[in-house]
Amino acid sequence: MPEKSCAVCGRRIEWRRKWAADWDQVRYCSARCRGRGVRPVDRDLERAVTDLLDQRRTGATICPSEAARRVDPEGWRDLMEPARMAARRLVDAGRVEIVQQGSVVDPSTAKGPIRIRRTR
Repeated sequence: MPEKSCAVCGRRIEWRRKWAADWDQVRYCSARCRGRGVRPVDRDLERAVTDLLDQRRTGATICPSEAARRVDPEGWRDLMEPARMAARRLVDAGRVEIVQQGSVVDPSTAKGPIRIRRTR
């Protein structure tokens, strides 16, 4: 089956046999993502990531916390996972890539600190 990414969190959706009949309509990886949806703050985080990368030299990276701080300087810690989700959605769109220690990693399985950079 073709790979799909969740419309909310950007993680890879694993094919399940129960979805065989309606795989084309599957958009979310879980009930949690389906209920959460993409909120305006999520779009703000995506814009913050792209704006920060536009201000940097080619090949430079940013931390998701920079985007979270730009969107909400006081409550940025609560936006860390949404910022990572925004980065994964941008990876799915082909606009950025997620790196760890200088190497591109799979955004669905990356654990620990990540950096975001424009695709090459």
